[in-house]
Amino acid sequence: MRPHLDRRGFLAAGAALAGAAVSGPAAAAPFFRGHDLPIGIQLYTLGPDAAKDLDGTLKAVAGIGYRTVELAGLYGRSAADFRAALDRAGLKAPSAHIQARGGDGSFQGDMGKLASDLQTLGVETAVMPSLYIPERFGAPNAADGGIGGYLNRVAAGMTADDWKMNADYLNEKAAALKGAGVRVGYHNHNFEFAPVGSTTGIEILFANTDPTLVTFEVDIGWVAASGTDPYAFLAKHKGRVSMMHVKDIKADTEPNFALKMDPAEIGSGTLDWKRLLPEAYGAGVRGFFVEQEPPFTRPRIEAAKISYDYLAQVAA
Repeated sequence: MRPHLDRRGFLAAGAALAGAAVSGPAAAAPFFRGHDLPIGIQLYTLGPDAAKDLDGTLKAVAGIGYRTVELAGLYGRSAADFRAALDRAGLKAPSAHIQARGGDGSFQGDMGKLASDLQTLGVETAVMPSLYIPERFGAPNAADGGIGGYLNRVAAGMTADDWKMNADYLNEKAAALKGAGVRVGYHNHNFEFAPVGSTTGIEILFANTDPTLVTFEVDIGWVAASGTDPYAFLAKHKGRVSMMHVKDIKADTEPNFALKMDPAEIGSGTLDWKRLLPEAYGAGVRGFFVEQEPPFTRPRIEAAKISYDYLAQVAA
């Protein structure tokens, strides 16, 4: 006897069979949602906007979907006022860039006040965004042609001892802030990858900083711009990197150590984020901050949205 199967049952059975035939492994969840991580942005990306209208910029950032920001100065506000602006926008600032030198507000200033301000802001990691420049290099001059040229001149003259001095400085400042519950990190550009004898500046920093005190914020765009394999770099320094600048570059960026790159919104450049994000996570990165270098081909806030939208959906 044949079992009775009406038209509706036939169609349902056919759909189930078709689904079974084409189904495979479940699609990977978006990386950030799957790991319950916020997508952050370094406010340097929106610097001119934030300087003109801090509240409006923070509101726009939150409206895009960002939940954390990394600070690049306070735009003339007190720590309390800046924290209030963050609270109004519903944002947190777990990290801040703190200059190596420059009086109060820098690592060279009053460390007690710096610690207090960072606690007010809710900052957990104070990152030195570039090297401590030895006194012998002096100040920028006309021949440098700007801050980029000055940094190139300095970087070209750095010795192994200079980089060791930087490592000692990071250790010292990290020890001073440890009691306040703030750790210290270092953020790279690409000049740290230039040869220094048989090694490089970045490797000297890793070798001579205390792993219990000093962490690293890897700027993966600058790593790639130096010609260094970003995957091998992350694997080599697994456990020492806790934050990343999520930065993309175009294919016409030629390997260099001279602060040169052709920037792109995330997902529009050459870096393979489907591979890179899990590699970074596996190496210990938990703080991800979008950062884009000028020049911009569109309003900065639009570029920030393009990067966010890509990262929010990328499965890795």
